[in-house]
Amino acid sequence: MSDDDEAERATLHRYLQEQRDVMLFKLEGLDERQLRWPATPTGTSLLGLVKHLTWTELGYLGECLDRSLDDPWPWEADEAAQDSASDLDPEGALADLWVHADESSADIVDGYRRAWAHGDAAIFSLPLSATGHVPWWHEARRRPTLHTLLVHLLAETARHAGHADIIREGLDGSIGMRADASNLPQLTQQQWAEHSAGLRAIADRA
Repeated sequence: MSDDDEAERATLHRYLQEQRDVMLFKLEGLDERQLRWPATPTGTSLLGLVKHLTWTELGYLGECLDRSLDDPWPWEADEAAQDSASDLDPEGALADLWVHADESSADIVDGYRRAWAHGDAAIFSLPLSATGHVPWWHEARRRPTLHTLLVHLLAETARHAGHADIIREGLDGSIGMRADASNLPQLTQQQWAEHSAGLRAIADRA
């Protein structure tokens, strides 16, 4: 492998890991109810996003590269143990976007970290030119390289990290991408309130 390939691999992995870490940072300090709370009309929750990204990682860096897990995939469907909410989703299209009452946040986080380890093994053992197979993509795009899969996964994770930002702020006002870097101006609560009021006034005049 060339030095350029190794540099590209390291860059992609670094940015992906930063977004993975943001997702888990958004869970810190919340109770089990808050983590599951459906914060949008379509039922999006913080823990549901983490569960979804676990399946996403296992799909693109596992199944699509013909790399099975040694252990069963986490949270495989057990119809006898489904919550009543599953009655609203009989085909299971939303199964990876919500968390059962008997699934702890610790289990979900552990599953996500296991998915990272499984994905990282592919990232660091396969050439970026390795070809995968994504059966749910358009036929012309179903044979992407590992490089393309990594870019796609990074974009998907960053998108949901943004969702998590907004959800967490709505739950308890917490902001920032990690404990030591808010990535926002250091304003007081009063200053933020005045800023928001000013923006609402602009919107009313538009």
